[in-house]
Amino acid sequence: MWADINELREKIQANSSEEIVAEYLERIESSRLNAYITVAKESALSRAREIDSEGSDGPLAGIPVAIKDNISTKGILTTCASKILTGYIPPYDAHVIERLKEAGAVIIGKTNMDEFAMGTSTETSFYGSTKNPWDTGRVPGGSSGGSAAAVAGDEAPLALGSDTGGSVRCPASFCGIVGLKPTYGVISRYGLIAYANSLEQIGPFATNVRDVAALFDVVAGYDARDSTSVDREVNYSSALSNDVSGLKVGVPEEYFGEGTDEKVEKAVWDAIHTLEDLGASRTEVRMPHTKYALASYYIIAMSEASSNLARFDGMRYGLRTEDSDWHTTFSQVRAAGFGDEVKRRIILGTYALSAGYHDKYYLKALKVRTLIKQDFEQAFKDVDVLIAPTMPYPAFKLGEKIGDPLSLYLADVDTVPINLAGVPSISVPCGFAEGMPVGMQVIGKHFDEATILRAAYTFEENTDFHNKRPERI
Repeated sequence: MWADINELREKIQANSSEEIVAEYLERIESSRLNAYITVAKESALSRAREIDSEGSDGPLAGIPVAIKDNISTKGILTTCASKILTGYIPPYDAHVIERLKEAGAVIIGKTNMDEFAMGTSTETSFYGSTKNPWDTGRVPGGSSGGSAAAVAGDEAPLALGSDTGGSVRCPASFCGIVGLKPTYGVISRYGLIAYANSLEQIGPFATNVRDVAALFDVVAGYDARDSTSVDREVNYSSALSNDVSGLKVGVPEEYFGEGTDEKVEKAVWDAIHTLEDLGASRTEVRMPHTKYALASYYIIAMSEASSNLARFDGMRYGLRTEDSDWHTTFSQVRAAGFGDEVKRRIILGTYALSAGYHDKYYLKALKVRTLIKQDFEQAFKDVDVLIAPTMPYPAFKLGEKIGDPLSLYLADVDTVPINLAGVPSISVPCGFAEGMPVGMQVIGKHFDEATILRAAYTFEENTDFHNKRPERI
């Protein structure tokens, strides 16, 4: 089907929401992608019937949306793709879920992910790897790989993911769809199970920019329950126009460095030239502290993770081993419940925060973060947006890098600086390499999602990459 929001509205009016939801459920049931951990079949069909009978004037009335499994959904299993949250059903909805329900959306299921969002390939999930719809022998990206694969594989028209160091943009690039990481604070993190609080944001997926903007309009907004939430209401869909006349594009040379696939580099440069032909101007910019971003990011993220994941102790919910004293039970639950990558990050984060090393590692990483943020501020004095590859190469094969954690960490080289700075970035399809999609990221100033959405939309309207689809699996 691969229908956009407008086409789905027409189908719902002509038929019913229940019929549309049932079509998606049927595809999910026969799928080999492993994009979902939990399929909310009964509640989705019930919700669709309710909308059909009672009506809804919401912007997403009757339209299915897939939700990454680290976003709390009342009454629906939420696992973070981890054994330690076995059987956990949240008693409340995340803010974004409340917004979706108000808009009439149908929650169709919870998507697979790297365990606790720690990964670049969706291979660390306790529930098995998700496969890329373009080539089932390759990864979909991570950590929101299930959400991206669901959209790219026509198992949901829209999805939500979370992005801590590239976890929306990476799978969007690898799966050939559109994914947005908003400015930090624009979407409430209430109900998002925390990995690294100061870095992560919930972000939307769709097959095109207009649908991403429509979903963004629904889930963005102030929430008093999130102390980092920003009171800034904007209609992002209204910012879309097929016009980049006078747009100043900056190209940071550091994002085209060693390790970038030549075909990826060519696809992104071709996209930049397309925007130039449409009226944008280009200048090369320097962002000298980019080379320190990866090390800074992983120290900060792992440190925050070691603190956040201390709450998972088997005492109140999730996995529970045979009762013993608290210290023994705590140790046993975590040993049995966490996967290798999560354990690795907890240990490294605890080390970075420990006495004698806090100043040497964590504090220094925070200082580097400030320098990286200043690089962006300096660059945006002269340009409106920055354009770079989303990922340095196309989707790699399943199992190719999972045994080499450092290699996986290096894959995030072009995405983590954006999270450190807190600026918005959108990944849009811009070509192919080795038969796999290539994503270009358009990076903007704080709270200037309107400009990056307009640039991405204009590129999309004048190219055909977003209309390419994988073969049915």
